[in-house]
Amino acid sequence: MPEVRKIIQIDEELCDGCGLCVPDCAEGSLEIINGKAKLVADKLCDGLGACLGACPTGALKIIEREADDFDEEAVEEFLAQKKASEASATQPQMDCGCASTHIKTFDAPAPSPFASANRPAPMPIGQAGDSLLTHWPIQIRLIPPHAPFLKGADILVAADCTAVSVPGFQDKYLGGKVVMMGCPKFDDAQSYIDRFTEIIDTCNLKSITILIMEVPCCSAMSVIIKRALEKASESVPVEQITISTRGQELERMNW
Repeated sequence: MPEVRKIIQIDEELCDGCGLCVPDCAEGSLEIINGKAKLVADKLCDGLGACLGACPTGALKIIEREADDFDEEAVEEFLAQKKASEASATQPQMDCGCASTHIKTFDAPAPSPFASANRPAPMPIGQAGDSLLTHWPIQIRLIPPHAPFLKGADILVAADCTAVSVPGFQDKYLGGKVVMMGCPKFDDAQSYIDRFTEIIDTCNLKSITILIMEVPCCSAMSVIIKRALEKASESVPVEQITISTRGQELERMNW
């Protein structure tokens, strides 16, 4: 029955959809929907405000208003359904209708004699070259944690926009790496955390390189990897590379 109580309020003008608040909500009551944080249901929010400190824009606050009572049983049921849904997504369906069990591994192209030891030589403009992509699929949510190409890999976790922003994306960042691409603003941050945790624990990764844009919402990708490393039992060296909206490399940092 509705009563006046404390509950979260989201200022959509301030919310940039970064998703940093989602993992901090133990009840799962926050989700990113259409690029904004949303309260899934009043009864799932306990009003304690554990998510407040995660918001970089101050879009979240606790208010008092009439709302359905907090329901712990509803929370447990909701989280169980969410977990079951994520488990079934271990073998997700691609947009084309093909199961992600149709994993493909490609032979890497022979290096150019003009390439450096670590980077292939860029092709002249207008001349087609071999792709450095060595596997399929490439979207984070479509790559199962047991994919063979993840074993012992150096992985490149790239925000979607980087591939379009960076001239010569493949030549600069893809060589020798397994790429996993996604959008930390529009995709499910918690499912990413769970997936990367499992990958880190089971795939004996050599390294993780995070490639993100300078825009605030993109920093959520780094938070996702940090949360996954905190949950995982294994440790992996991480390098973070930040790209400007004009495609220039702004910063590299290791953590």
